[in-house]
Amino acid sequence: MYFQNKQPRNWYRVKYYILTGILASAVFTLQPVGILDPLSLLIRSLSVSVYPLFNYGVRAIFDIIYAIDPLGLAIVSEPVYVLLKETILSFNQSFYNQGVFIGILFIALLGLNLIEKRFWCKYLCPLGAFLGILSRFSFLKRTVSEGCTECGACAGVCQGNAAPDEKEKWKDTECLYCWNCDDVCPANAVSFGFRGKKAAAAMDLGRRRVVVSVVSGIVAVPLLRINPLTTANAKNPVLLRPPGALEEKKFLARCVKCGECMKVCITNGLQPTLLEAGLEGIWSPTLVPRIGYCEYRCTLCGQVCPTGAIKRLTLPEKAKVKIGLAMFDKGRCLPWAHATPCIVCEEVCPTPKKAIWFEDVTVRDRQGRPVRVKQPHVDLELCIGCGICETKCPVLGRPAIYVFNVGESRSKENQLLL
Repeated sequence: MYFQNKQPRNWYRVKYYILTGILASAVFTLQPVGILDPLSLLIRSLSVSVYPLFNYGVRAIFDIIYAIDPLGLAIVSEPVYVLLKETILSFNQSFYNQGVFIGILFIALLGLNLIEKRFWCKYLCPLGAFLGILSRFSFLKRTVSEGCTECGACAGVCQGNAAPDEKEKWKDTECLYCWNCDDVCPANAVSFGFRGKKAAAAMDLGRRRVVVSVVSGIVAVPLLRINPLTTANAKNPVLLRPPGALEEKKFLARCVKCGECMKVCITNGLQPTLLEAGLEGIWSPTLVPRIGYCEYRCTLCGQVCPTGAIKRLTLPEKAKVKIGLAMFDKGRCLPWAHATPCIVCEEVCPTPKKAIWFEDVTVRDRQGRPVRVKQPHVDLELCIGCGICETKCPVLGRPAIYVFNVGESRSKENQLLL
């Protein structure tokens, strides 16, 4: 049941102001469209919130059936489960840091339909505004004959809130050309035909409001970029971009935050940022090694990126790309801090020549007895920052080895040794 509110007909202008602000920001290479673009918004919400929830629910149901096996249903359910895993379900259950937040926003946008049908499309969607502008050049035109009785039936079925009952005030920029008004008109007064040479009526957006939206878009650029994290010395050290990502400014200018790269990451290591990259980089991908590492022989993120923010890499090219550098916390590393043998990080290192090497040393325990241990070191030239050492580190809580973005291939400034 929808709330019985009067239709806020003048709200349709809001999406045009949003589009104007976005275009003004885009002139200065700011990319806010990825947050509000309906395609990016939908794919991001499905990838980060809906799809993981769907996977979790389906797996839980089949696990319960298998464990309880009521009426011997497991004989039927297991083949179905195998088929789902091969076609629909992900390799592993994925989790995302911002999944709940993004999901709540998605539900809230859907909930706006309780106020009015297609609320987002009519009043907020910048893509809808762009299509509305293009519709001014449509070959079709709606006409209403003198036989109109002003019954208002057309207004009740209009999908675009184009005011079809107001004749001369009909908004062609909002019309979806669904022809519902033509179907329901009892007097057959509505018809559609070719526009001819007559120009479409001008949109009344209000010069002052347009100027305000342009200024707002321009002012947003320095506001979002006055961020200490953009300076070399204060750059977020754990902001690890996917392999093949462009230099940070170019990356943010192209990334539309669609979440496709996160969805295909087979280790679930790619996560949406919140403020790690500043407001300008919200919901852009970052690798969180404690959750998942960058698979050495995987280039899926670059293959699915729709804008080229992450370049397509061949496997030989990917093997040479550095996204960061691993460093030890000697206060937590078992061989360094506790004289306890551990070689996990070196065992899992995927580079052909191991980026982690050992120094055989003899140390003394608390009782003064000599203990032979292998103390690990990182080879700066060989480490690519894949993060598998951090993922697999057996030290609970904070790992004994971290990956920082220093030394990444995409930046000449962010280097450990200049």
